[in-house]
Formats: sequence, C-alpha cells, structure tokens
Amino acid sequence: MKFVKNFNNNAALVSDKAGVDWVVIGNGIGFGKKVGDPIDENKISRRFVAVEKNIKMIDSVRDIDQRTLTLTTAVINLASQKLQITFSDYEFLVLADHIDFMLTRATGNIELGQDTLGWEMKKIFPKEYSTAQEALKLMQEKTKLDFPQSEATYLTYHFINAGSGQTKLQDTIKITKQIKGVIDIIQYQYGMQLDTESFNFNRFMTHLRAFMVRHMCGESDKDSGSELDHSLIELMKVKYKKAYDTVQKIGTYLYKQAGWQLQPDDQVYLTLHVWRVTHRQKDAQSQKN
Repeated sequence: MKFVKNFNNNAALVSDKAGVDWVVIGNGIGFGKKVGDPIDENKISRRFVAVEKNIKMIDSVRDIDQRTLTLTTAVINLASQKLQITFSDYEFLVLADHIDFMLTRATGNIELGQDTLGWEMKKIFPKEYSTAQEALKLMQEKTKLDFPQSEATYLTYHFINAGSGQTKLQDTIKITKQIKGVIDIIQYQYGMQLDTESFNFNRFMTHLRAFMVRHMCGESDKDSGSELDHSLIELMKVKYKKAYDTVQKIGTYLYKQAGWQLQPDDQVYLTLHVWRVTHRQKDAQSQKN
C-alpha cells in the first residue's frame, strides 16, 4: 500500500496495488510519510474503503489517539464475542469518537447528567447492557480512570445499533422511551409494580422491542390482521377486558407519540401479553401470601 495523505499521525489515506483507496488506522501509520511512500501494513489496526462518509467521519475525529483506537478495538472485540454482532466501518468510527469523548469526560470529571434511561436499558436490552458494563470495567482496568455508571447506557446504544442494521441511535432512544411509556400505562392501570425479573416480563419486553423495531423500520403491514377472525377480538374484549382496555390506552399513546396504528393482531398479542404479565404476577404473589 502507498501513502496518499495524512488525516493525523494515526489515520491516513492509502492506495493498494489495484488502485483502491483505503482509510487505514494504526499507531503512527502516517507519521513522516510522503505521497507514494510504502506504509507498514503491520501497523494497521483497522481499514475502511475510502467512501465519502468514512472520509468525512475520519475528518471529524482527526484528533483520535492510539489509546482511543486500542480501547475501541478491545470494546468491539468484547461486544462481538458476547453479542455475536458485527460493527460496520462507520459504527467503528462513531464508537471511537464516543470513547474518545468518554476519556475526555473522565479526565475532567465531567458527567453527562443523570442516567435517566439506565433502568429501562437494563431491562429492555439486558444482554447489551450487561456487555456494556463489562466493557466499562475493561476500560477502567486499562486506563485506571473512573467512569460513571451512566456510560454503560451510552455504550449499550452503540451495541444495539451494531446489532440492528436498520435502527439508528435516535431510534433506539425513542424505542426505549416508548417502552417505558407502555410499562407506565400498564402499572398505572393495574396499580402494581411489574416484576422486572420475571420470565413473563422479559418475554413481554422481547415482544415489545420487536414490535417497535418493526414499526420503526416501516415493516408493519397496514393490512396486517385484516383477515383475523373478528370473533377473536370480541373474545379478548370479554375474557380479558381489563387487559384489552389497557391495550386501547397503549394504542392511543403510541399513536400520539409515533403515529402508529395498532392493527387487530397487534391488539390480540398485546392483550395476551398484558394479561400474562399482570395475572401471573398476581398469582405468584397470592401463593407467597
């Protein structure tokens, strides 16, 4: 590979034998190089095809240093192993930028306010959140810096995005807030705190998450449930009246928040999940008493 230009000492634009341009990252990869000079490929820790968005992203993080690159690679290796996810070139650069800012905040004792969504992230995305906590511990061991627990929430967002090709960071935050709103409605309607450690709660979270991602990605069929036996809806209204009424309130909330219209099959599944997560918890409490 031949050197083309420097972004900084640790990032450079190079060209291979086939004439393909690459953005390469590595400790001192471009230091002291002139156009046409060969580069030491053993120093390359990450390479990206030089498409416009990668070059723009590199340009925005031109102050990235080797410590940040090393930590980013370590965190990605951990997340990839634990979650079986793959980080795109762009996601690598975004995470590197985030970790660089984490280091700046930790060095300056700056915290980004309260972790208002930490509880929701832990319950809605338990595997990603647990991995984020491991990543935070790994970073603390490597840097000897103290990071606030709120940083685990922000790392969780990056892991979710890497594992879901169609959702974006802002969409993930939106989904998290909407799920919190749904849970608040259920707890208010039933006058109870849901057991977030229960199997039924976690099943419900999985269903809600998939439901919202589907709507967020525009994959919800407008005619979904059109062939559903309407007697099933009537059965829901009678047999699970409170759960069904709660789902109607959830539907109103989601329509106001996101413009999503609950289809008949959505209503059936949500009614059954609401009934299950509340009814079985009451049964379990009764047995204890």
